[in-house]
Amino acid sequence: MNVEDILAKLVHFPVLGGDSNLSIIHWIKEYIESFGVATTLVPNKEETKASLHCRIGPAVDGGVILSGHTDVVPVKGQAWDTDPFTLVKKDGKLFARGSADMKGYIACCLATLPTLTKADLKKPIYFAFSYDEEIGCLAAPELIEHIKKTYPEDATYAIIGEPSSLEPVIGKKGVCYVQTEVNGSAGHSSGIHKEISAIHESTRLIMWLENKMKLLAQEKQDHRFEPPHSTLHVGQISGGVATNIVSDYTRFEWDVRVIPKDTIQTIFDDFFAFCKEREEEVRKLFPGFKIINTLLHPPVPALDTKETDPIVALTKKISGNNTWRTVAYAAEAGQFHEAGYQSIICGPGSIEQAHRANEFTTQEQLDKCVVMLQKLVVEFSI
Repeated sequence: MNVEDILAKLVHFPVLGGDSNLSIIHWIKEYIESFGVATTLVPNKEETKASLHCRIGPAVDGGVILSGHTDVVPVKGQAWDTDPFTLVKKDGKLFARGSADMKGYIACCLATLPTLTKADLKKPIYFAFSYDEEIGCLAAPELIEHIKKTYPEDATYAIIGEPSSLEPVIGKKGVCYVQTEVNGSAGHSSGIHKEISAIHESTRLIMWLENKMKLLAQEKQDHRFEPPHSTLHVGQISGGVATNIVSDYTRFEWDVRVIPKDTIQTIFDDFFAFCKEREEEVRKLFPGFKIINTLLHPPVPALDTKETDPIVALTKKISGNNTWRTVAYAAEAGQFHEAGYQSIICGPGSIEQAHRANEFTTQEQLDKCVVMLQKLVVEFSI
């Protein structure tokens, strides 16, 4: 099968983040094993989802992991011109959900299997395909841990194939989503002076987040990123039942995105301390007041690969692209980086096409990515 045929198979599996991915992962497993390569599945506790990893080449140190995720974002509410789960080719563009983000990269990895299995590799090349990346990079930590336990030999590099138009990406911001719930006291709005409005208290918390972002922007900057500082943003808020009723409950959801110089936990510690201060103060008036913070997923660490790291030179060489850049979106690259691998993002397709209606990659990008991976095989056969 060529890369386009493989991509057509992969996009046909409508596996959204949070859904069972067993259909697509078992297809990938069978395809890889048809080339005589043993694979290992890493299931979740309920055995409704699984990541996959395998090694091709000798059991020695110094290998490279090719990493991708099998889930995609929803299409509901988007105006697609074609069936989003059927690959449609038009004027060199390949339309489907996941064609760019990031089944195109997985298809390129699988398309290189004939070359990989015939090569005289001196260092191994690993595949590592995960689930639930789109809802918080949930599976990567367990997948990485399982890889380390399965193979005594240490891989050195990890290339995460998020769509970057095959331009090396050496840095990304860390990210986490948080839900904050505020419980106040209900009452007639004319008595606001003796009630505790959850909405009013929520605005104090939200303003704290905005002021914290301004402070972070003054304290630390990394001009590789745009904006060059960590950000805090409230994306959803709900609460209240009527204009003349003091709100006794409000919920808002926010995200934090940090440059490598900042840490998510430090920001959380400061915010949670402020929440505790507000609770202690307000409970003097209303003992039932409380603030509940819930992390919607574990924090995803930043990627901070140095321009001088060998993975950068290797990726530039095989991609033919001598530039590099940074991004603000979430990806599993930070988790591989934190685990000790020299990590980089480099994959086919443009991030500008991800998560939108009529998502597409191009035949040219897929072909170039296959060539890039074939060059990697040559590098690891020397």
